[in-house]
Amino acid sequence: MDKIQIYTDGSSRGNPGPGGFGAILMWGEKVKELSEAYRKTTNNRMELLAVIKAISALKTKELPVHIYTDSKYVVESVEKKWLDNWIKTDFKGGKKNKDLWLQYHKIAAPFHVKFHWVKGHSTNPYNNRCDELATNAADQGPWKIDTAFEAIDALK
Repeated sequence: MDKIQIYTDGSSRGNPGPGGFGAILMWGEKVKELSEAYRKTTNNRMELLAVIKAISALKTKELPVHIYTDSKYVVESVEKKWLDNWIKTDFKGGKKNKDLWLQYHKIAAPFHVKFHWVKGHSTNPYNNRCDELATNAADQGPWKIDTAFEAIDALK
């Protein structure tokens, strides 16, 4: 069966600090790379935002989407159905990144998404390329503003 493959990675220089994400979308011979930088964010936010931006870039909902990431936070939150429980309880207990998780939930709903964990900084060339995209973005900008994060961080 034909499928879309997506590799993602997130990075932050400090936690919080300047951050970025990288994503590679592949379907057949087509390959598209995405990356963005944010002036103040966290690693987990960038890991999740990479997935959101990659899914948002898809032009078809007809094919299954397989996402490969080194973030156990992202993989387990979805595959182990933690996200479903967080939504039911309105993120009770202070679960972080509510804004992004709700965005992911809405964007991913029309797709058949399956997550796969890959070991980071290993022999997977696509994961390594995503890491390069993410770290280059974090280091070089241009930096966008992670408005939701900075608003919450300002309240601390």
